[in-house]
Parts: sequence; structure tokens; C-alpha cells
Amino acid sequence: MSLYQRFCTETFDEQGVLKDISIHYPEHFNFAYDVVDVIAEENPDKRALVWCNSENEEKIFTFRDMQEQSNRMANVFSEAGLKKGDRVMLVLKRHYEYWFAVLALHKLGVTAIPATHMLTVHDYVYRIRTAGVKAIICTPFQDTPEKIRRAARKSGVDCMLWTVRMDRPGYRNLTTEAAGASDQLIRFENKVTDPMLLYFTSGTTGNPKGVIHDFAYPLAHMVTAKYWQQAQEDGLHFSVAETGWAKSSYGKLYGQWLVGCAVMVFDFDNFDPKQLCSVINRYGVTSFCAPPTVFRYLVRKGVPDMPGLKHATTAGEILSPEIFRRFKERTGLELCEGYGQTETTLLMANFKGMTPVQGSMGTISPLYDVDLRDREGNPVPDGEIGEVVVLPKNGQRPIGILAGYLDNEEQYQKVWRGGVYHTGDAAYRDEEGRFWFHGRFDDIIKTGGYRVGPGEVENVLMEHPDVVECSVVGVPDALRGQAIKAYVILHNQEPTEEKAREIKDFCNSRLAEYKWVRIIEFVEEMPKTISGKVRKTELRTAN
Repeated sequence: MSLYQRFCTETFDEQGVLKDISIHYPEHFNFAYDVVDVIAEENPDKRALVWCNSENEEKIFTFRDMQEQSNRMANVFSEAGLKKGDRVMLVLKRHYEYWFAVLALHKLGVTAIPATHMLTVHDYVYRIRTAGVKAIICTPFQDTPEKIRRAARKSGVDCMLWTVRMDRPGYRNLTTEAAGASDQLIRFENKVTDPMLLYFTSGTTGNPKGVIHDFAYPLAHMVTAKYWQQAQEDGLHFSVAETGWAKSSYGKLYGQWLVGCAVMVFDFDNFDPKQLCSVINRYGVTSFCAPPTVFRYLVRKGVPDMPGLKHATTAGEILSPEIFRRFKERTGLELCEGYGQTETTLLMANFKGMTPVQGSMGTISPLYDVDLRDREGNPVPDGEIGEVVVLPKNGQRPIGILAGYLDNEEQYQKVWRGGVYHTGDAAYRDEEGRFWFHGRFDDIIKTGGYRVGPGEVENVLMEHPDVVECSVVGVPDALRGQAIKAYVILHNQEPTEEKAREIKDFCNSRLAEYKWVRIIEFVEEMPKTISGKVRKTELRTAN
């Protein structure tokens, strides 16, 4: 029996496709103790983490290594006064120390706040103040230590500062302190309902919200890893994500280790498709997950042979049919899309045993009851666009759905209004029960009596060879109510009226008339959140 099966009961159909899964766990479940340390005791030499960087340095860690290193850091933190209920920010990029530190915090019952090094001083100040951060552990590289030191001073919050590997002014060296600490640790008790993780959302409008996940959250990622990413026992899964984002929790830790799969980490600053593919082949990566942007680069640079790769997944935005086609031609692999949020785990996907359908988010995860609702909260029929909502299971908040927003009960009640969790995302469901993404619910364009999802127009625009990036919004129009406008970034082309007409004709010849692009504006860059999402609100208000 695989370790993950100790925490769930699965039901399959006659074709072996997962139809239902129920998750069970003890009142004091803690992933660090009950998964990582258990594997370390039962199979200490089992590979857990394979790490390399762009300078060709390499480290391979077993589960015994993870247990001992996390115990050492937990002892350092405990002796420094950190305790259950405190909050600690981790700004560790893709450094292997992230895994030691986050497990150590889990063991102490301290809430971990993963954050990216790309934040500004202002961003860090906001997070430090809002969360009452007690300590920050950060990368020693580039200007991040100085930014965080300035932010800590400016915030007025008295917090401890650690960095790793190197000494930095104003910082304690966590690597040095951990090396001198004991690798033995007496278990600290927590309840499964205690806060474990705190992610700040990217905030397309207003300040970022603090999303709280409890200690049951890792178990919901069993479905993510095994049935979407198809991480396999003794395999090697590679998700391209920095540790500051929730995507890292989806693909670089919880679900993968639960199903017995090692995690591949490539620590880089500047994305190089050739280096990425070299890592996949050099280490024998068996399953790979990346955002659509990565696959676009891979296809445009020429996808090399990747004979050891067995499965590939993507999520985060709509990917054009051309990218799907060319990736499959080169690798023989279908890209399997999935859908989830920072506030949730995987809600839908093209799951194992099902034929993936290009462009579809797939079907509902057996963990959840998902429906589509209109603005009044009424269910919408198949084929019509509605908001994706998650229903309670057995009258309870489903596992993996956020436990709350930081100091914002009003916002939490708002997303749970009407007894369902509102994702704010729009989709429609076809007759086969597959879901198709249409953007944020508020981004739907109403033109000439029709409803148009910006993603379907962006999908066609991206097929034009001169279009590097685009974003589609609805703008006021006296005749249609809203007209469809496209903001476009060109690839090595002059932004002329002739080029605008060419792209418009290219796009409109492939779209139904009610979806036609009426206006094109060339821009040099898009307004984006720190996580790279286009701020469509800013584009709309610019008109």
C-alpha cells in the first residue's frame, strides 16, 4: 500500500478511472511528521529532492535528509523563540533550503508565508505589517536581503532576519546555525484545523488578500499529483514554479511526496528553454508541469526529444491550439490542462484515464462538487456561461478550500455567500461534462446581446506569428453596448495601422462575427500583477 492510501479511500469505474475519493486523517495530522518523517523511518534512503542550478551545482536529498535538516532548523527556530501561531515569511526562490525551512515551520505549528523575491519594498512592508511577521528567511542573492532589511525597518515590526549559505549584514546565517543544532526533535502537537500556510493573492484589484490554509491542505493535493500530474512512485516530477507561489504547493512538495515521487528543482534566475530541457533529460524527469508561457517558449525555440518524459500538464491561462499541436508532434504527449486557485487545490483537470481535450479544463475533481451559477446564484444549463462555484460536502467546507482570509471575515463570508464558494471565474460546461474557461466572471464581454469570453479571442490572436502577447477587454460602444478591444505586443514589427488591419483580419476571419475584434492598440508592455497576470481592470479603465 502506498503511503497516500493510508489517508484516503478511492473508488474506480470499470475502466479504472477514479470516480470518488474520501480523505481521512487524525485530529493532529501534520504533513512534516506524518508523511515526511514516516517515509524517513520506513525508507530512509528513498529519494525526495533532486536540486540543481544554472551553474551546474547539484544536490540530491533523501527523506532521511529532509527529516534531519528540518529538525535542525526547527530547533534553531524554537530556540530563537518562534512558537505555534507565529508567522514566518520565506523568500527563498528555488533554493533547497526552502524545503528544510517550510517543514521545520510545519513541525513547530508556525504559519509559513511563502513570498517571491520579485516583490518591492512596499510589497514586503504591507505583508510584514498585515501578517505581523515574526521572522523572515531570505535568499542571500541579488538585492533581496537589502530590500527586506529596509522593509523590516520601515514596517516598524520587530522581526528576526535569517539568510542561508552566506553572511549578510543584519542577518543571522541559518545554514551555520542549523549545522550546529540537533537533528532530533520531540514532536510539537497541532490540530489539523490550525493555520499552516498563508499566501497573499496577487490582487488584480485592491491590496492582496491573505489566504489561509490549514494542516489538512496537503492531503487534498493527492489528486493533483497522482491523477492530474501523474507523478509516480519512485518517479521524478518537475513543476516550473518559484516557491513564493501557490503553484509550488501544487507541484513541488505535498502531493508528490504523498504518492512516493521525488521532486525535481531547477534553481535559475533567467529562463532558458534549452537549459530546462537539458535538466529534464539529464535527470530523467517522468512528469512535467509548467505554465503556458513556458510551453510557448519551448515550442518557438524548438522542443528537443525528451524520451523519458511520460506526462505533461499545464494551467494558469489559455494555451493556443498551435502550441498543443506542435508539442504533441515533437514529444507524442498531450498537454493536460487543469484548473485551481490559490484559495483551493485542483478543482478540475484532464485526469488520468480520460482522453484530454485541447483547451478544456477537464472534468470535476472527485474531491469536489462544482457547479456553474449566474449572478443571482441560479444554476446555469450546459452550454451557458456561469461562475464556477464549489458546494459544501456533507454540509462542511471541503478539504483544500481556504480556511479563511487573514483578518478579513467579511471577505471570507463574501466568497462563501449563498452557501457556496465563489471562485470569480467564468466557464461553461459541454454535454460531456467538460468545463471550458472564459476568464474572470467580471471580464466577460457583453457585445451585441452576446457574451464573449476574452480568452477565446486571445487564443486566436496568439496564433498570428507577429503577436507575442495580447489581452482582450470590452470597451463602451454606443451600438453594441461593448466592443471587443485587443491590446497587442508585437514581435520585432512596427506598430502601424496596416499591421493592425492585418492582425484584425487574421483574427476575425477565424471568429464568429459577434466575437470580432473591433479595436487594436499596440503596447510595449501589459499592466500586470506580481504573479504575471494581466490587470484587465487597468486596461478597461484606460478607455
